[in-house]
Amino acid sequence: MLSSEFIFFAIFLLFIVGMLLLDLGVFSKRSHIVSFKEAAGWSAVWVVFALIFYFIVKFNGHLIHGITDFGRLREVASRYAPHLQLVPGDFAQSLRIYLDNASLEFITGYLVEYALSVDNIFVIIMIFSSFNVREKYYKKVLFWGIMGAIVMRFTFIFLGGALIQRAEWVLYLFGAFLIFTGIRMFLSRDGDDAIEPDKHPVVRFAARRFAVFPRYVGSHFFVKKHGKTMLTPLFVVLLIIEFTDLIFAVDSVPAVFAVTKDPYIVFFSNIFAILGLRSMFFFLTNIMHLFHFLKTGLAALLLFIGAKMLAHHYLQEIGFKTQYSLYVIVGILAVSVIASLLFPKKPQETLAQEATGQASLSGKPSQVAK
Repeated sequence: MLSSEFIFFAIFLLFIVGMLLLDLGVFSKRSHIVSFKEAAGWSAVWVVFALIFYFIVKFNGHLIHGITDFGRLREVASRYAPHLQLVPGDFAQSLRIYLDNASLEFITGYLVEYALSVDNIFVIIMIFSSFNVREKYYKKVLFWGIMGAIVMRFTFIFLGGALIQRAEWVLYLFGAFLIFTGIRMFLSRDGDDAIEPDKHPVVRFAARRFAVFPRYVGSHFFVKKHGKTMLTPLFVVLLIIEFTDLIFAVDSVPAVFAVTKDPYIVFFSNIFAILGLRSMFFFLTNIMHLFHFLKTGLAALLLFIGAKMLAHHYLQEIGFKTQYSLYVIVGILAVSVIASLLFPKKPQETLAQEATGQASLSGKPSQVAK
């Protein structure tokens, strides 16, 4: 007999894959440059879906783990939310406490992952620019990048969840790593993120192990020449984006585990955030420079989450609630955005950055394979 977790999970994945295929097959039959309006529309669609899922968890989240009685509720709560104070003998009230907490964990995890995705966008922009990818092919590359990211996040999250259940000290390891990452992000917030295509490890790996065609062939990932199938540079760019997401998952997945120990809630919040990443990429590409304090805010966010993981036992004892984390996270992001708008970069700083970017784009097209 199939478990309730499997059924709920399968329905969720079918919906997500169906929406992505609908987007690719119906709305994106031909490669095109995504307009600001289209990007804003799809960004809104994915945010609305995330909010709808929040209410699904709030009112029907018990279906995820098949909670039908107080015994099952207590078992699930002790495993994933031991800080909850259930009401013995009152299943309805206890279930409401659990569902309110689970939905709050979902939306908090979603905000954390969505915020950290912004830093991923910075890097993706640099990848496309450094490899001279034509803008009309961005959407296809990001689509397949997200499909691969879903598989990687699934592996990361459920392995991480299993580790935490068997060895809770892993939370301390995650917390220390996030603090280290936050400090590193703060120190490098104004650094040069330029990418040297010929020296990238993924490019070198692909050139050594596979036959790579020396130039782009439209939107194709593969090309057949002289009876031999070869990778195109566009597929190498896709591999680099997958590799980049793998690196970011090492930061973002532990960050959401600071919010909830339930791997299903972590996975759902992660997937909704990275699905919004593609449309948010096109939405923010032209206005990213306005939020120059955002990277500082993300560093502060990682420091807070890392400290919370290190002190999770103490916070449970004093009754630190999930909504407090939500308030702090929203506050950090709001302050960084408002500060960016109130204290914009000086004109000479902006001009210097634009000159640097133009210089990197005016060079010769990168040769992925020689």
